Amino acid sequence: MSYSFEYIDIILLAMIAGFIFLRLRGILGKKTGYEDDVTASFPHDFPQKAPEKKLDAKSFDVKEQKEFLKGANIAYETIITSFASGDVKKIQYLLDNNVYQQFNEAIKDRKSKGHISETTFIGISSSEVKEHKQNNNMLEVTVNFVSEIISSIKDKEKKIISGNPDKIKKVYDTWKFSRDTNSKNPDWLLVDTQV
Repeated sequence: MSYSFEYIDIILLAMIAGFIFLRLRGILGKKTGYEDDVTASFPHDFPQKAPEKKLDAKSFDVKEQKEFLKGANIAYETIITSFASGDVKKIQYLLDNNVYQQFNEAIKDRKSKGHISETTFIGISSSEVKEHKQNNNMLEVTVNFVSEIISSIKDKEKKIISGNPDKIKKVYDTWKFSRDTNSKNPDWLLVDTQV
């Protein structure tokens, strides 16, 4: 399986941004009670309007989509930065098995070539639900992300092979998340990425 440098750049940037986000979250401390509960946003379940309500494509209304996007944005940044830093095990709980294997292989390939990824995640310019549909018991939600990232890949001698460490690049991604609506497990998994 071969990967283009652009795809690796984006993933590397994402991983580094995720690492930075997780480090900042650990350094900045705990909730004061005045901010949103980040851990409840994603990959955890949507706020339940009523215990008997079952989440499916029909009940995935504007309010549910808004809550979903809060968590999806956090997951996006975490995945991008973790991949970029080469620590895909840290985000395994967010990834479908196939996506995890693809990311893991890309990281192994990068390491075997001696390439170094340098990524700074600037932020997400926009995110929107492109579509959502029910596929048997799986609710699938496709999201368009537009983010700003500084990214470069260097060789063993620290010469730039791709990207630019001094330029902010606008990145367009389409990711698909999935969740088993019959399961009590509220976690969403990334099941597909398109650049």
